[in-house]
Amino acid sequence: MMKAYFATINSLKTDSGARSALFFDYYRLFLALVTALSVFDWASNAQAATEKITAQSDQTSLSISLYQSNLALIKDTRSLILDNGRTQLIWRDIAAEVKPETAWLRHLQHPEHFQVLSQSFDLKRLTPQDLLESHIGRTITVIRAHPVTGEEIREPATLLSTNGGMVLSFDDRIETEIPGRIVYSAIPPGLHDKPAMHITLHTASGKHSRHNLELTYLTHGLSWQADYILELDPDERHASLTGFAALTNQSGIDFHHAKTQLIAGDINQVSPARAPVAKRLGREVETLSAATFADMATESHFELHRYILPEKVTLRDNQTMQVSFLSARAVPVKKQFIIEGQSHYYSIYYQPSAPKQAADIYINFNNTGTGLNIPLPAGIVRAYQADPQGDVHFVGEDRMNHTASNAAVQLKLGQAFDVSVEKKQTDFKKIPSSDQTTYQFETAHEIVLSNAKKETVTVIVREPVPGDWHMLSASLPHQKVASHLAEWQIEIPAESQTILTYRVRTTL
Repeated sequence: MMKAYFATINSLKTDSGARSALFFDYYRLFLALVTALSVFDWASNAQAATEKITAQSDQTSLSISLYQSNLALIKDTRSLILDNGRTQLIWRDIAAEVKPETAWLRHLQHPEHFQVLSQSFDLKRLTPQDLLESHIGRTITVIRAHPVTGEEIREPATLLSTNGGMVLSFDDRIETEIPGRIVYSAIPPGLHDKPAMHITLHTASGKHSRHNLELTYLTHGLSWQADYILELDPDERHASLTGFAALTNQSGIDFHHAKTQLIAGDINQVSPARAPVAKRLGREVETLSAATFADMATESHFELHRYILPEKVTLRDNQTMQVSFLSARAVPVKKQFIIEGQSHYYSIYYQPSAPKQAADIYINFNNTGTGLNIPLPAGIVRAYQADPQGDVHFVGEDRMNHTASNAAVQLKLGQAFDVSVEKKQTDFKKIPSSDQTTYQFETAHEIVLSNAKKETVTVIVREPVPGDWHMLSASLPHQKVASHLAEWQIEIPAESQTILTYRVRTTL
């Protein structure tokens, strides 16, 4: 084209007007060509940057492993058709509380033909302000009611600015206030109504081929806890124990038909040096009715225990679901009344009597027998008992630690109303010692145990005696159950008192 242009110019050397007109004709043609090429290049780049969006509808499997420490492991597998080469993939429906550094996308069929180039996260929720600002320079629809008839009137307008307010350009005017409600035709590219992960990836396995991709990540906002119901029989010698797992979802998204397993045990987590990626407040928890999974399997893994739910679970955002994982009947239990002392009574002079003290109530059982003999995850045990009329009453609760099979469980349910003790120090001597680093004391004590019940009870008195000690005398036999602990098991008849006296020498 340029050669033809210069040849024509040379043939018109004598006609300056024709030469000028021809120059401008070719100049306009040149500008049109450059513009066309620019538009083509822009369209090609825009097409290359077109988003490939995947959502829950592409899922082929979903599994959740919930921990008891506000943590869950998500494995989300999806089947996608991707072009060969570079792709901008928008992975929607990712938990808003995701730990971004843990996200890991892998190809399940041909990992050698697949490479993740970069990834980023869009975890904030779509807001009206985001939607408004994304339409600056675009046409929106304003709907308002006719002041007389009330009929809705639709009018297009161009959003000029949102700086300090809204500026709208109509066909015949400019307005700076919203004259009605705004309607948008769609959510523009770059904004998403759900949390999403943006992935730039490269594939080399053929055009329009199907790929099975698995996204694995850790997230906060998902957890579970164990709760137990202990139903004591009237004789307080047997009980029924039922265990429930409360699954809580506050992650920002719903999980549908997920293979679910509960992980019991303590894991070490490193606190990040930066602030959390997302923080969501004001959540409401909805409690669903309990579902019973009587055949829930349990197995050990590493130094943890897994409880595998036999059915897939749908757990919606801001919901708590309860499933039963334990049911044991006729569990042998033992009730104890225990009095705990204080170690400072043996090294200082204590003139006044100690305040009257109620005995602590404990229920003990072994994790063995029918319905038990499985690892019990830590949780709160709430105890109930029916009165002679059959009305059930709450009688106390305690937190149970992780308990292995065949291990003992001891629960403190409260303090006895009718079993109490009064203590006083009846003698105190500081014995001189030639060793300035050693101190010796001799103390005498009186403990009055009262039983206002109509039946005999046995009270365990435990006194923490410090240092190297020797019992000089005692009105009732004791046991040295530990290097620092003296213990008496005292039977107190109904509606009576029993007095324990003893003298002890300690070396500190």
